[in-house]
Amino acid sequence: MTDARLALAELAVEPLAGPPHAVVRVPGSKSLTNRALVCALLASGRSVLTGALDADDTRAMAEAVARLGAAVAWEGTTITVDGTGGELTPGPLTLHVRDSGTCARFLAPVLALGRGRYVLDGSEQLRRRPMRPMVEALRSLGVEVQGDSLPLTILGTGSLLPSEVAVPGGVSSQFISGLLLAGARVRAEGDVVSRPYIEMTEHVRAAFAGQGTDFAIEPDATAASYFYAAAAMFDGGSVAVEGLGPDSVQGDIAFVDRLVEMGARLDGQNALVGTGTFRGITVDLRDTPDVAQTLAAAAVFADGPTTITGIGFVRGHETDRIKAVVTELRRLGLQADEADDGFTVHPAPPRPALVETYGDHRMAMAFALIGLKTPGIRIKDPGCVAKTFPEFWSVLDGLRR
Repeated sequence: MTDARLALAELAVEPLAGPPHAVVRVPGSKSLTNRALVCALLASGRSVLTGALDADDTRAMAEAVARLGAAVAWEGTTITVDGTGGELTPGPLTLHVRDSGTCARFLAPVLALGRGRYVLDGSEQLRRRPMRPMVEALRSLGVEVQGDSLPLTILGTGSLLPSEVAVPGGVSSQFISGLLLAGARVRAEGDVVSRPYIEMTEHVRAAFAGQGTDFAIEPDATAASYFYAAAAMFDGGSVAVEGLGPDSVQGDIAFVDRLVEMGARLDGQNALVGTGTFRGITVDLRDTPDVAQTLAAAAVFADGPTTITGIGFVRGHETDRIKAVVTELRRLGLQADEADDGFTVHPAPPRPALVETYGDHRMAMAFALIGLKTPGIRIKDPGCVAKTFPEFWSVLDGLRR
């Protein structure tokens, strides 16, 4: 059943009555689900993906995969895909991938493997996000691409040239991952951001190796970050995430280490426990940028400033995530300093306010944490969480039990 709160213009977050004590269940990893869907599309034979995320981004990918010729059956958190063996539906064909950056970056090189004219498009928000590094990489591989941002017209020739392609590593790892998923040989140039996501891509590709397979998808470590942070913010808080531990293939599991550095501890059951000590830290999050907003919100309750660096590239995500974080912290009466590649959060008691989310699911989920300790926090457009975590508000309620 759809949560009625997703349709509200704004949502008030009620503070917790005391420290949370919970074992929470978060949905499957978006990153793993969308990578596995691409691999299943290109594979020969049937793939069964279990534990998949059912959200707007993954539905967009599944619809595209079906339109490209795979038979897709979705039941609960299990997706069955009969792959094409690389024989994609020929163009002319238009794919609209909604707000999904992973879909756009992963499918652009895949379309070059088809034959004919393909148009790749998305929402107005997605049209503003960078695509030029992918376009230039495809052109260097001999693919005719019209446009430098969505909508793109891609003239597929049935293959990518076998030569190695150079891609700048400092804009988005999704460009590298997309090319790897399509079978290209990639050389990353310069500093590589979000490197664990590239390693994840290689992990998924190896699991398929061009053949249909059964693939189990882990719970989403980024989604888990909000609940780990909630535990760390409260003296005596305790939260474990079902099915997720330190051996996860997802780089964002390292967020737990950041919270431990701030003073929380892990118990023997992989629960994150708040100790009453919560220090400010300075940390480079270039490898785990999706938890930057979570850490910013939690840092409001630390005992000293927290500085996050290395994330200048997130200005090109769903919104300018550096400017958005600083703007909304200031709206709450806090001091926040903006830098080219990050920001500094100066802790203080927040004041009540309506938080603007800019259509960014991670702004909504991160700033909801502040409402767990501060009365009067309201989140604008709470439905934007449906992009990756439609059950977020219900799972957050589970901290109250």
